[in-house]
Amino acid sequence: MKILQWIQDTVQYLWNGVAKLFAPSEDNYPKTGVQPFEGEPYDESKESY
Repeated sequence: MKILQWIQDTVQYLWNGVAKLFAPSEDNYPKTGVQPFEGEPYDESKESY
């Protein structure tokens, strides 16, 4: 009987890991939106070597 309990516990442990891997993300990042560009665009013609 003890081996059956061990197998059940092991399968449950693995199942919980798989369920956590494929669960929707719970990230709580702030919504930043589009950030304005502050600066000059890159101009290759002004490149000096």
